[in-house]
Amino acid sequence: MATADTSTFRGRLDDFGVTVSEGPPAACASLIDDAAGDPAVGVPLGESGPDALEGSAASLPERVATDPTTADLRAAHTGVTAASLGIASYGSVAVEADARGTEPVSLFVDRHVVVLREADLVPDVPDAFAWLGPRARDESTDVVFATGPSATADMGGLVHGAHGPKEVHVVLLRDGDGDSDAPGPADGDGDAPGSTDGTGVDG
Repeated sequence: MATADTSTFRGRLDDFGVTVSEGPPAACASLIDDAAGDPAVGVPLGESGPDALEGSAASLPERVATDPTTADLRAAHTGVTAASLGIASYGSVAVEADARGTEPVSLFVDRHVVVLREADLVPDVPDAFAWLGPRARDESTDVVFATGPSATADMGGLVHGAHGPKEVHVVLLRDGDGDSDAPGPADGDGDAPGSTDGTGVDG
């Protein structure tokens, strides 16, 4: 699978008002903690993204509820899931529908915190479909390609959050970083500010 330069991906995310923080897998829980509001629900990493995360040092903060009820999901401000793939030229992430509830956790909240490995970032759509084809054909996998916060003009003026999250924050796990690296949110203050100009594609 062809991998992409992260600068293109970051540039596209910036176009959509999506904030990014980067660090090694060992810093993942801290980066999520900085980005997530309360209350937060999530799907354990490795169960909502690539298998490689299952044995990784990447984890969720303890405050993220990983077995939420329907009521918990309705009340949640933030949903945390891993993405199986990122498309650099579009700033999109692939969120798979699974038995653990990755899709509703990513869509029915005000803020979606997406965990994505740098190794799972591809340059363009043809590369994404080369990855998706066998999964759809052999495993009947359903995938949502989400691009920025949800937005619609169906009701007149542009409305955010009608069909998905109002805000998106990407935690990008860098390859080859030592565990001693300190986490450092890209926006410098650890916050995940609201975005006002994103568009949503819910595939």
